[in-house]
Amino acid sequence: MSFPAGSLALVTGASRGLGAAAAVELARLGAHVVLLARTQGGLEETDDAIRAAGGTATLVPMDLREGEALDAIGPSLYQRFGRLDALVHCAGVLGKLTPVGHIQPADWADVVGVNLSATWRLIRTCDPLLRQAPAGRAVFVTDARAREPLAYWGAYGATKAGMEHLVQTWAAELSITRVRASLFDPGPMRTRLRAAAFPGQDPETLPLPATVAPRLAALCLPD
Repeated sequence: MSFPAGSLALVTGASRGLGAAAAVELARLGAHVVLLARTQGGLEETDDAIRAAGGTATLVPMDLREGEALDAIGPSLYQRFGRLDALVHCAGVLGKLTPVGHIQPADWADVVGVNLSATWRLIRTCDPLLRQAPAGRAVFVTDARAREPLAYWGAYGATKAGMEHLVQTWAAELSITRVRASLFDPGPMRTRLRAAAFPGQDPETLPLPATVAPRLAALCLPD
């Protein structure tokens, strides 16, 4: 199964890790992919990988914490492409692993901005386009910490839990439409976030994001 001709997918966190791998896989399946991330260099590397796989992409350097810029994504996609078939929110921030009482306001704002507020803004700006698509799909990457609290993981776990609740609520609201919203937990992977959280873990024991990406991409297909 592949995407119908002319399909468009938006992927956040597309400069590295699962976001980059998912973008390459979506392009391989036939979608034109809009790559969104803060790092221009990382976006260009993903673009190179997509072109090597025979796909096409559009690069959008953006900080997901910039609310007004993120709000404009939906109208911008409509103006340029006239459609959106799949939204994949892979971007995530770990924050500092610290006791809840020691979380600093700036760190809290950073984690909430990317993991939770950006989820709400992406839903808000992309919902109209996804509803117009023949089979709109939205996938949000989550983590076991959302359901299994662990000491020192308060900010990350709370924002992922909030994201899950928001997405599940939106999914219920979409039940009478052609749009489907999903949560995807990839499990441990060989990523920069995982290395920061578990610096003593041998990365060679973990799967690469590219081995996980096909399962995520499958959730974006019309069937």
